[in-house]
Amino acid sequence: MTRTAEPTRPKRRIFADLTPLASVDYRRLWIGGTISWVGQAMTALAISLQVYDITRSSFSVGLVGLFSLVPLVVFGLYGGAIADTVDRRKLGLYSSLGAAALSVALAGAALLDYHRVWFLYAVVALQAVCGALSGPARSAMIPRLLPAEQLPAANALNSVTMTFGTMVGPALGGLIVALGGYQAAYLIDAVTFSAALYAMWRLPSMKPDRADEARGRASVVDGLRFLGTRPNIRMTFFTDMAAMVLAQPKALFPAIAVLWYGGDAKTVGLMVAAIAAGALLGGLFSGWQGRIRRHGLAILLSVAAWGAAMAAFGITRNLWLGLFFLALAGCADTVSMVFRSTMLQAATPDEMRGRLQGVFIVVVAGGPRLGDFLAGTAADLTSPAVAVTGGGLACVLVLCLLALRWRNFARYDARSPQA
Repeated sequence: MTRTAEPTRPKRRIFADLTPLASVDYRRLWIGGTISWVGQAMTALAISLQVYDITRSSFSVGLVGLFSLVPLVVFGLYGGAIADTVDRRKLGLYSSLGAAALSVALAGAALLDYHRVWFLYAVVALQAVCGALSGPARSAMIPRLLPAEQLPAANALNSVTMTFGTMVGPALGGLIVALGGYQAAYLIDAVTFSAALYAMWRLPSMKPDRADEARGRASVVDGLRFLGTRPNIRMTFFTDMAAMVLAQPKALFPAIAVLWYGGDAKTVGLMVAAIAAGALLGGLFSGWQGRIRRHGLAILLSVAAWGAAMAAFGITRNLWLGLFFLALAGCADTVSMVFRSTMLQAATPDEMRGRLQGVFIVVVAGGPRLGDFLAGTAADLTSPAVAVTGGGLACVLVLCLLALRWRNFARYDARSPQA
C-alpha cells in the first residue's frame, strides 16, 4: 500500500532564513554585495568630510545629496529599461566596474592633492548613475537564481546587507580617514568592489525573457503602462510613499534633540542609530516571514506600524522611550520592504522586472527626500510635535483609504501571485 506524501511545512524559524545562501550564485552575489556596500558607505562619508574640509560649508555638504539624488532618479527608470534589454549579468558587471574605477579616481586625486569640490560632485553624480544601472539589474536577477518561496528570505538577507553597511560603513570610514586620510578610504572601497565584480563575473548569462524581440529596446513608457494595469504592484509603491512622504521625521531630528531632550549631535546620532538598529533586528529575526502568504496584508500592517510608531514618538518626551518607538518603526520598515520587494519580483514577468525595479529605486530614493521637505515645512508652520505625530497619523489614515480603494491587495496570496 503506497502512502501519499504530505506536503512539507515551512520550518518555524526565529532568526533569518539562510536557505537562499545554499545557492552558490546567490551566495556570491550576497557576500560581494555586503562587502561592497560597506565600502560605498565608507566612501559616502569620506566625500562629505572632504567637501566640508575644502569648503567649511554645510550647504556644500548638502549639495552632495542633491548631486546623488538627481541622477539616481533620472537614470533609475532608464537603468531598468536597459536591464530589460541586455544581459543583466553584463550590465551589473560593467556598472560595478565603473563604480570601482570612480573610487580609484577619488583615491588618485587625493594622493595627488587634487582637492576640487566640482570633481567630488561629478564623481558622486557618476556613482549614482552606476548605482541606477546596477540596482535594477541585481534585483531582477534574484528571481532567476532562487525559487519563489525563497524570495522573502533573500530580501530579508538583502535588508541585513543594507542596514549593516549603513551602520558600519560610516563609522569605519571616519576611523580610516582619521588614520590614513581620504585616499585610504577610497582605495579600500575600490578593493571591496572586487568581491562584487567576482560575484557578477561568475554568474551565468542573465538575458531577460522577452517574447517580443522584434520590438527592439525596452521602453520606459511601456513599463509605466504595464504598471498602470497592475493595481497590486502599484499599491506596493503607494504604501511606501505613504510612509516615506507623510511620516519621515529625520529632517527634524536636530531640532527634536534640542527642544525635546535637551541634547546635542550625540542625541541625533542615537535617534538615527535607533531606526537602523530596529531595521537590522527586523532582518536578523525574519525567519517567520517565509511562512506568510498574505503579502499584501503584511505590507499594510507593517506600514501602519511604522506610522503608529512615529505618531507615538511624536508625543513622548522620554529619550529612551522615543528611541524604542524609532527602533520599532525601523523594524516595521524592514518587514514592509521584504514583502514589497518579494511581491514586485514574484508578480512581475521577467521582461518587465528591470523597469519596475527602476521605478522602485525612484520611489525609494525620492520618497524620503520629499518627506524631509514636507516634515520641515510642517514643523515651521506648526511645531515639530505636530509634524511628527500628525505625519504618523496621516500615514495610517492614507493607508486605510488605500486599502479600502484596492481591497484585493489585502487578499494577495503569494501562492498565486497576481499583479
